[in-house]
Amino acid sequence: MKMSTFSGQQIAQVDNPDPFAVPVWRSPVYHTPGWIITIVQFYRLVSALIRFAARHPVVDLALAALAGAWYLMGWPGPVVLVLLAVAVLVAWRRWWPRSFARFITDPARGKWRRWHYQRHWPAVMTIGRLAPVYQGSLLLPVLGKVSATPYVDRVLVALVSGQSAEDFARRAPNLAHGFAALTCRVRTARPGWLVLEFVRRDALAAIILALPIPSRSDLKALAVGRREDGLPWTIRLHGTHLLVAGATGAGKGSIIWGLIRALLPALHAGLVRILAADPKVMELAYGRAIFDAYGQYAADPVAIVAMLEQAAKDMQARAAELAGRQRDHTPTREYPFVIVLVDEVAFLTAYHPDKALRERVKAALATLTTQGRAVGYCVVAALQDPRKEVMSIRNLFPDRIAMRLDEPEQVDMVLGDGARDRGATADLISSDPAVGAGVAFVRLENDPDPVRVRAAWVSDDDIRAMAATCALADERPVLAA
Repeated sequence: MKMSTFSGQQIAQVDNPDPFAVPVWRSPVYHTPGWIITIVQFYRLVSALIRFAARHPVVDLALAALAGAWYLMGWPGPVVLVLLAVAVLVAWRRWWPRSFARFITDPARGKWRRWHYQRHWPAVMTIGRLAPVYQGSLLLPVLGKVSATPYVDRVLVALVSGQSAEDFARRAPNLAHGFAALTCRVRTARPGWLVLEFVRRDALAAIILALPIPSRSDLKALAVGRREDGLPWTIRLHGTHLLVAGATGAGKGSIIWGLIRALLPALHAGLVRILAADPKVMELAYGRAIFDAYGQYAADPVAIVAMLEQAAKDMQARAAELAGRQRDHTPTREYPFVIVLVDEVAFLTAYHPDKALRERVKAALATLTTQGRAVGYCVVAALQDPRKEVMSIRNLFPDRIAMRLDEPEQVDMVLGDGARDRGATADLISSDPAVGAGVAFVRLENDPDPVRVRAAWVSDDDIRAMAATCALADERPVLAA
């Protein structure tokens, strides 16, 4: 091979005095003229400015207004314009806070928080081993839209091909520390995407006082407390059944009395009835006047099973009467919404010495939970021990609430398989009443991701005041549609 077939920059000796040394091969070097580099960089700058202007029309309008004011009035023009804009924003915030938060506060907070995540994204993903290497290149998950509340950030993430939500769930502590958050939970999204939920401030740290009695009762959204993101926590009873599990002192009574408090307007209107089973003869007896006025109360196990069996018969009779006339139940005075409230249900299904009575209770509850939803019957059951041998029909409750539990395995027993891996650490809820009473994780039928919540504390004085309203039954608010 002739040496003339190669250019001088393809072969180099690199200052080697040995004439017999093997040549060191180098790739050819091409020098780009400076004027071409200038044109390319200028094109990139203009393109970036055009994209910025297209993506931020409000900024464009503001700059145009300031420039026009300066041109027409000199320096006082922009000053007057800025003061006028501030006055408009203050008035908007004062008189229409919801729309101000929707269009101003929330988008601004989201952009600010996205900038925070964008700065640390490559380092946290790489150190946390969530950025795989493929063919020598580092592949980063794509940071998407960030929505933020004063307490929680929700970060949309596009996964690298081959990744799964479980990969991020295993690295949740790393992500929380990397982005300076209290905790991180992984939420499901559409295929190829997930949502990282970062808790910056604990909205549930302090005890929540009893919520005001509403003017209307919405059976699909009964407010009983607050969610971790600061939004109201509402519970749906119409068209579902609810299971509440928690150790002694976890705050199950707060949920029960919170529901009754939110139902008071509908009870006064005659649109809801409550059948209360209280084998402990302590929790529900304090407000017995409510159940005597708008339903039925039973504490003796024999009376409880008779009440449950009668409720099952009434439910079946209603189903036969409404068959062929309607598919969905609408509460009326003739056909009110019936709530079967059973406290300490485990005593009736597993611990009572009479086996025949236990079987009757299970049969009645199974009938109500399998057939009652469509005709306006709802079962709300509370228990301490969620094991299958204690509550064999727990899978018949679509919506479940796990309060403080004794063992990690009990979390999945209540909320379903994988709930604890998704962040429902109910076994770690504090036993200190000031910190952990009323705190729970909720998993709904239509949403597999558990949500951390805290029920408002309904005191004895609040219950007495609620019972006193039974004398005001002539005032009949209208049930929310």
